[in-house]
Amino acid sequence: MKVSVVVPTYSLDRYSDLCSCIDALLAQTYDPVEIVVIVDGNETVYERVNEEYEEEDAVISYLSHDDAGPLSRGNMGVIQSSGEVVALTDDDAVPEEDWVENLVDAYERHDAVAVGGRMTADWVSGKADYIPEEFYFLIGVTHRGFPTEEQEVRNTFGANLSFKREAFLKLGGIKLGGIDPSSVQGRETEFCARLRRTYKEGVIYTPDAIVSHKIYEYRTEPKWLVERAFWQGYSKRAMETLVPESSNEESEQLRRLLLRYIPRRVWNLLVSPSKTKATQLATLLVLLVATGIGYLYGILRWR
Repeated sequence: MKVSVVVPTYSLDRYSDLCSCIDALLAQTYDPVEIVVIVDGNETVYERVNEEYEEEDAVISYLSHDDAGPLSRGNMGVIQSSGEVVALTDDDAVPEEDWVENLVDAYERHDAVAVGGRMTADWVSGKADYIPEEFYFLIGVTHRGFPTEEQEVRNTFGANLSFKREAFLKLGGIKLGGIDPSSVQGRETEFCARLRRTYKEGVIYTPDAIVSHKIYEYRTEPKWLVERAFWQGYSKRAMETLVPESSNEESEQLRRLLLRYIPRRVWNLLVSPSKTKATQLATLLVLLVATGIGYLYGILRWR
């Protein structure tokens, strides 16, 4: 089973991170792996990739038109790939050496149409202890409340998601029905929902397939997190207009927050007070409110 891995990129500032991702894919324990690098309109990055990896037959690069955007870059990568399975990751992510091997293992054991794995944090500038794990999804890391064992889920993060190429092409790729993709997070949700409707099965989540996500300093700044939470709420409402059934999973996560995680945090703070616990609880509440405001804005925008 040949696996193609699509890596979209656009900025010279992230070139060293892109190389870390490509090198990690070249070092995979599974073979054959094809690496499809889609460069968004940046000829300098495109030329450097071609120059530095010209002797690597597994690395193929393409230059898209200016500002194609993440959605178009991902779709283009799948079209240009040749593997039976296509996996998606990002230029700021580094897969573990057995990532592809674990994905393929899940395909073979479950006869799956899509498989995804776990995202972990690479704290580039040190861990931000005040960010509660319940909101790790804001920084692209698997959050508290997500399954901890292998099972079928609606979707995983787009930087650790794979599917049969034939199924992707049959469904016409990732599309958002007129919603501006630049303001929507979790763009893979809609595609995975269509995948489930068509094939009567969701994504097999296998936590052993691990991708590490670089958490840059700006992603830990309070202002960025609050804005991110707002647009996360907006995105949830936008997705509900496209995927009505998605509201069930979002409601379940909200129930866990209100009925389990927040009460547990309050109790732990009362029993064993600490500045870190207090800060995490306060941050959780602020982010929850910001998400709610974003959701209300989405209701007005997507009635």
